[in-house]
Amino acid sequence: MRHTEFWTRMEAALGASYARAWADQHVLAALEGRTVTEALDAGEDVREVWRAVWAELGLPARDR
Repeated sequence: MRHTEFWTRMEAALGASYARAWADQHVLAALEGRTVTEALDAGEDVREVWRAVWAELGLPARDR
């Protein structure tokens, strides 16, 4: 998964105006207590970050 696809999915799940704010502010235990932005900036695999977001938001299986 590329970063562009990741952000497209984030915007589809949370809305274009809220996705980046959520990624900057919401801490996920699955990301070792980091935000999405922190995890991506640290070089975490984008697919793994998406899986953590998917689980946190309780998105449907089709979005995995």
